[in-house]
Amino acid sequence: MPQGQVPTVERTLVLLKPDAVVRGVAGKIITRFEDAALKIIGVKMRQMDADLARRHYFDLEERLGSEVYDLTATFMRQGPVIAMVLEGFDAVATVRKIVGSTYPDEAAAGTIRGDLSHYSRSASAATGKAVANLVHASGNKEEAAHEVDLWFDEGELHDYRTLTETFTY
Repeated sequence: MPQGQVPTVERTLVLLKPDAVVRGVAGKIITRFEDAALKIIGVKMRQMDADLARRHYFDLEERLGSEVYDLTATFMRQGPVIAMVLEGFDAVATVRKIVGSTYPDEAAAGTIRGDLSHYSRSASAATGKAVANLVHASGNKEEAAHEVDLWFDEGELHDYRTLTETFTY
């Protein structure tokens, strides 16, 4: 980025998946985002139904096949998820970096998936279960905009200034 150019403030969706909720690691995961100075502007707990799963993962079946879609949709409906909208400079890329690789056994140490999970592609194939990787993070700006609109009404998103935003360095 050229010197003096301010990075873009973005919004992105993060879902703490059922495995994060039932394992009791939601607080640890949220802390990672707050430690990176990402601002939580919306949060809710919700049980996904078949319709929401279809609308959220609308392209998964086309990209990866019906078996992957079915495994993922079933997994996401087995318990509540915590949905969050995070805001900050280059939020989409920052969140993706913090979360780590899709497959936890391939995720770098220091990432959420690398530190808190170990599930692998081969384990998923062998067990016929979805990859338990704790977190969904929007893949790009367009996906983030679609997902934020799907999960949150504008009135559920909050505008406030954090200490980081008001503190002069």
